Amino acid sequence: MTDKAPFALGWEEWASLPALGLPALKIKVDTGAKTSALHAFDIEPFGKADAPKVRFNIHPVPGREDITISCSADVVDRREVTSSNGETELRYVIASEIAMGERVWPIEITLTNRTNMAYRMLLGRQAIRDDMIVQPSESFCQPRLDDAVYFTTAIRDTVAPRALRIAVLSREPDNFSTLRLVEEGEKRGHVVEVIDTTRCYMVINAMAPEIYYDGERLPRYDAVIPRIGASVTSYGTAVIRQFETIGTFCVNGSEGIAKSRDKLQAHQVLARHRIGMPTTAFAASPKDTDNLIALAGSAPLIVKLLESTQGRGVVLAETKKAAQSVISAFRGLKANFLVQHFVKEAAGVDIRCVVIDGKVVAAIKRSSSGGDFRSNLHLGGSASKVRISKEERETAVRSAKAFGLRMAGVDLLRAEDGPKVLEVNSSPGFEGAETTTDKNIAGAILDMIEKRMRPAPARKGRSKT
Repeated sequence: MTDKAPFALGWEEWASLPALGLPALKIKVDTGAKTSALHAFDIEPFGKADAPKVRFNIHPVPGREDITISCSADVVDRREVTSSNGETELRYVIASEIAMGERVWPIEITLTNRTNMAYRMLLGRQAIRDDMIVQPSESFCQPRLDDAVYFTTAIRDTVAPRALRIAVLSREPDNFSTLRLVEEGEKRGHVVEVIDTTRCYMVINAMAPEIYYDGERLPRYDAVIPRIGASVTSYGTAVIRQFETIGTFCVNGSEGIAKSRDKLQAHQVLARHRIGMPTTAFAASPKDTDNLIALAGSAPLIVKLLESTQGRGVVLAETKKAAQSVISAFRGLKANFLVQHFVKEAAGVDIRCVVIDGKVVAAIKRSSSGGDFRSNLHLGGSASKVRISKEERETAVRSAKAFGLRMAGVDLLRAEDGPKVLEVNSSPGFEGAETTTDKNIAGAILDMIEKRMRPAPARKGRSKT
């Protein structure tokens, strides 16, 4: 019986770091270096003090700075490392598995920014096992890999999920929906931070737009989940625009939130996309009251403030005279409002569809209580499971898409001539839908974010930099 041949390494090899989402790296085996080093940039710590993490970017293909893979890992240590040119640097140390051929083993890696290096990684002698032999005159003793993987859609499936830094813009850290997002994110190993929208302030310039929070510049976030209340829509959308300016992925964009909050504009958007809704009329002149009522249809009618939310500021006028009185009162308050046809056959029941990333992930039927025509859960309405039709599902998805919202609560009425959209909510609450349907809505939002964070394949035709 012969002894097993030693695992041979040439002075240069191909390797992969699966846990970091790097399927192919050409590395230099350097026995003169004690520690292994990965050449990284935008190195940034994050996470809790008792469980620190670090994230960084890497250009895995030399000469192709248009190819960037974002990585994150737990911090093992911070260590002073002296490079070959005699410079000492304090580096983050992470642990990862390295794969060559059929061999996979754990190593420690230091992170350092050396963008001009020909090899993106050095394998130091601490990472070389006793049964390995380095042959300094040989190259590629182990099977070669192909960095063409970075140019194909396979890179999306090859890259491992990584810990993300996510911000939830919310003034209510103890709100059910906010707590669920934090809980679900942390369960997946992400760092989720709740930020009070009104405590953010911005520096706006062409070179380095930034966002500050309580006197300190906010770090880079992989994603932002806006939970903007109606009372701070204007300032909240300004903060989101700033995140968009610096390139942060926002689950819902500022434009979609602003359109959905303005009831008049929201109905105009729905009309433009030919999405069914109750007939709606709007006028500024008090002389047009009777015409306004006639255009919306015969009584009973709904008179709704443009800034209404959670059913507040919505009045049912059962007669023409009552409608005239309500309109007169709203005009006396200089309030903006619209008049809407009342869908009698809905009988105080509406359907809330939660749309995430172009799919209805949950639907509930909300019923009013005590004879109230409004079915909002905040006003005492009750919720139950419901099976929605194909037409209702398509209407909900089209409505969210019309506003460019990746996360939306679409409220529908079941009318005789098909579903009618009452409202598209850019910051829907999860409690009623999750507790009623047992669906993981927070998880669906995290799924979408994780999917968006996977790298896109690079273009082969681009010239090297």
